[in-house]
Formats: sequence, structure tokens, C-alpha cells
Amino acid sequence: MKVSLRHISLLLAPWLAACAADPSVHHSSGRSMQTDFVQGDVRVTEHREGDDLLSAGLGLQGLAGALTPFADPLHPTAEELRRRAIQTSWKGIADLGPLGGYGSVYGGAPSIPGREYQAFTRIPGAHAPHRVLAQVPDQFDQAHRCLVVTASSGSRGIYGAIALAGAWGLPRGCAVVYTDKGTGGGYFDYADDSGVALDGTRAKRGERALEFEPAPAPADAGIAIKHVHSGDNPEADWGRHVLQAARFGLAMLDRAFPQQAPFTPQNTRIIATGLSNGGGAVLQAAGLDDEGMLAGVVALEPNVHVEGQGRALYDYVTEAGVWLPCALADARFATAPFARGPNGQPPPAWPLRCASLHALGMVSADHVSGQAAQAYEFLRAKGWSDAAMAVAATSTSFDLWRAIGAGYASAYLRRGVQNMPCGFHYAAMGAGGALGPTNPALRAGWWADAAGIPPGNGVGLYGGTDATDDPTLSGLRCLRALWEGTDAQAAALHAGVKATTAHLPRSGLPLWVVHGADDGLLPTAFTSEPYVDWLRQQGRQPLYWKVPHAQHFDAFLALPGFGERHVPLLPYGYLALDRLWAHLYEGGQWSDAWPTPVSQPRGAGTLERKILGLP
Repeated sequence: MKVSLRHISLLLAPWLAACAADPSVHHSSGRSMQTDFVQGDVRVTEHREGDDLLSAGLGLQGLAGALTPFADPLHPTAEELRRRAIQTSWKGIADLGPLGGYGSVYGGAPSIPGREYQAFTRIPGAHAPHRVLAQVPDQFDQAHRCLVVTASSGSRGIYGAIALAGAWGLPRGCAVVYTDKGTGGGYFDYADDSGVALDGTRAKRGERALEFEPAPAPADAGIAIKHVHSGDNPEADWGRHVLQAARFGLAMLDRAFPQQAPFTPQNTRIIATGLSNGGGAVLQAAGLDDEGMLAGVVALEPNVHVEGQGRALYDYVTEAGVWLPCALADARFATAPFARGPNGQPPPAWPLRCASLHALGMVSADHVSGQAAQAYEFLRAKGWSDAAMAVAATSTSFDLWRAIGAGYASAYLRRGVQNMPCGFHYAAMGAGGALGPTNPALRAGWWADAAGIPPGNGVGLYGGTDATDDPTLSGLRCLRALWEGTDAQAAALHAGVKATTAHLPRSGLPLWVVHGADDGLLPTAFTSEPYVDWLRQQGRQPLYWKVPHAQHFDAFLALPGFGERHVPLLPYGYLALDRLWAHLYEGGQWSDAWPTPVSQPRGAGTLERKILGLP
């Protein structure tokens, strides 16, 4: 029988109150699991009979279908928001298209009944809390006690890694614990002074505890984003978020199965996995894991940086924002998806960027073709491969470089909503992209629908422009100057970036990095390869797969002209996790003798397993 949240809360109220009074859950053994980092109550819900942990009852077909509607768009229920958050998280990470092979060639979304435990937690010294969520399946494998800990990809919300960690761990009988690592769609709108409560619904300041409650400001201050405006530089603490989430997961297993408690790193193996920013977060955690909590780590396409190795995200993102539009106008990218319009020509803004660079003396050729060739050679000299640039045409077309640069600069500099660098700010978007009042229906669904970094979902990125034919270049050059400059503001930004660097994991920790060779957002030459090389120089023995024809966004494989050139990365992550499991629980080998699979482009047809080159 499906039990209501109210019924569960009433049943658990005495226990939760006791736990709030004493931040340890005690056991007959005398040992305890500390949960003093939890802020307020733990929200407990059950998911059975038409609902489940992995797909919220939608199944794979429902996940791939149209977004589930809200009965009342202005007042969606917590259950509706959860279902939609799970669906949008799947759609943002996995290729669920009809040609992609998800659920037939690899992966799946079986119905997994169980319980969820969700709370706000806080890193010592942080201004804002972050969200953690533990999913405990009813069929938890007591014989192979396993906890998968993960962090959201990109700046997504709490379910942002469900297509990786949940899809792999829950069917195996593992519990899975997620952290949003200080990101997510818990936007605060000053127009009505509202934010997002623990259950995902919106509430006014002072009514309930909110995911993000920035300092008071006028009603016209715009929209505050947790990742960008918390004042915490959350990326610097992503590893701590992961380790704290692991502790939360153990404590929730104690609550779920008190007769089998305590659950500890000594009797429950903790596997850390994540992709993109989540991959960087689990690698940060590996370097901070002084207590030896983690039994193994699998990181996919990680945003990882070690000081003096490779390049920092902010460096190459702001470089790409300035130079790539012109470089992609070069003839060698004429067939790259999104690099040309229906007329076979580059988007009009790209030749204009070449002209702007010429006017600034950054390229010297007199014609667009020569200017584009010079911009291309500049990026090649900086380490960009042809494959990375070709795939980056999508990110360039979608204006991702500017969105990432503006948001991350604000986070690194710990700026608030009214003093973002370079004149940028976020506000509600009206008709035609102009400033306008907040759309109440979009605002009601931000927690479920928003990706964590605007623009999108009725929130626009404004400022950082001028009245020239190339209006975004001024803001991009300002963001770039924060990296290349020598003033106090540039020094502060470099300090913020330095705080995000990964540390050396302990010797003997099984660690596997899986990255697409064609990644155009987080190129391997700047991220995984220098990190893995550094580990090996320090005497560690990581495994590394640089997968041919894989790129950063599996979800983009459903785009026209894109999927036939690439393969998804998730199957290789699942396989790495399978081998880690076999190593931890069955004594399987852990060897760098496993060759990287030789994949082939998918082609115009449906994905076949032989294309992936999997053993």
C-alpha cells in the first residue's frame, strides 16, 4: 500500500525529534553515526505501487516521453515535482531517443520500490545549505552491503546523477545517496521573495526552511541562483559535499534497517561515481578521504583540475567564448553539426566575431576565411583538438560559454545577486527574451525543471553587452580579463579557482576515469589526461579509458545530425562500475590491461552493441 507523506511523518515524528535533539543515532553496539550536519528534519517518503525510486513510476517509456504535466500549474504538488525532477534529470543526461539503444543495448529503468530520505545539510562555515537524498531500495542486498554516493552533473539539482548512479546501483540492491553539491534549481525570486522548500514546492521567506535564502534585497533585484550567489564558492567544497553525503547515506541505512545497524565504511562498501561536474566532485572527494571511507571511484568526463596540470575550466571556457565563434567559421568545420545554417553558411554572429577580433588586432587577415583560420590556429596552439572544436559547435550555438563564464565568475568571486562581475545579472524573461515579469507557472516548476545555471525556464542572463554588431563580446572579454589580468579582482578569481583543485587520493584506492575522446565541453587534454598523468607520476595506478567517438552530452545524441557521429558514454561508465563491483565483492582483477573499447560512430541507424566495442 502506498503510504502518504503525512502518515509517515506522523509515525516518525517522535524519532526524528529525538534525532534532532541528539545528532547521533545510537546502536546497541555503542557505536554511533553522527548526523549533526543535518539542518532541520529529514523528509521520509515511500515509493511503491505505481511509483518507484528510479523513474517515479514512469518507466523508461514515460521518462522518454513528454514532460509530465502538473494538475495545477501554479501549485504543483511535491509528488508531481519529484516525478518531473526525475524525468528532466534523465532527459538531461541519457540518450532516450528511439535510435539511442537505451534499455535495449545498455541500461534500463526497472521499477525499484523503496524509501527516500531527504534533508538540507551544511558544510562547516558555509552560508547556504545543500541538499542530500538517500534512496534505499526495499530489496537492499544485505549480503553485499553497498552504498553508491554521487553528485549532480553540471549545476543540476538533487536527481542530477540518477541516470548514472541510480540506474546502476539501485537494480543491484545498493542504496544510492545524492548531493546537489550546492547547485540546483532552488532559485530565489526577489519579485515575491520566494524560494524552494525541502519538498520542492515554493515558499516565501520566513514561512519554511528554504534551499537557498539570500540576503534581503529590493523586489527588482532579480533572481538569485544558489551555485552563483551563495557566497560559498561551492565548487571548492564539492569533495566535502560528497563525503558528507556518504555519511548521511550510512545514517539513513541505520534508520531503514535498525536491526542490521550500524552501517559503517568498514562493513558497507561505499562506491563514488559521477559525471561532468559530478565526476570532478567524486575525484575531489577521493583526494580528501583521509578516513578511507571510499572503496572505489568511477568518474565520467570529470571537470577536474590540479594546479600546474592541464587547464582550469574557467580558463578554457572564457577562451572558447571569445575565439570559437570565429574559428568555427573555418571551412574545415563546414559539416560539423550546428556549425552551419540551412543555407550552408555559419551563423551570422560568427563572421561578425571574426571582424571584431580583426578590429581589436587579435587576428590580422583581411577576409573572414583568413581570420577564421587564424582563430583556429590560435586554439590549436592552446591545446584544442579538431574533434573538440567540431563538437563544441553545439555549445557555441547554445551560448553555453557565456552562461558558464558569467555564473562561475560570480561563484569564484563570491558575489551576490546585485554585484555579479562584468555587469551580468539574472532576471525574469518576458516575450522575445526581453526583461519581463516572472511567469508564475515557470517559477512554480523551477526546482524540477531548471538546470541550475540560467538562461532557461523563463530566467534570462542580462548585462555584459554593448550596442555594437557583436554585442556579447564586451562581456566575454571582461570575463576573460579576470583570468588574464593582474588586478585585485583577477587575483581573487584565481584564488577561487585554486580552491577547487583536486588533491592526491590514497595509495591503493581503485580509481577509474572514463572520458569521451571527442568531448568539446571538457576536453580530455585539459582535464582527465593531465589528472591521470599526475596520479601516475605520484605513484598511483588509475585506470583510464579515452573512448573514441564519445563526447560530453549523451542527451545531445538525439539531435539531428549529431547522434550518427558519436556513441554514448554511459555504457562505458556502467561497465567500469560492473568491474569495480566484481573487484570489491568477488575478488575480480583490477588491471590496466583492459584495453579501451574500440567504438565506431553509430551511423544513421539504431545503436547496436557491436558499435560500442564492449567486451
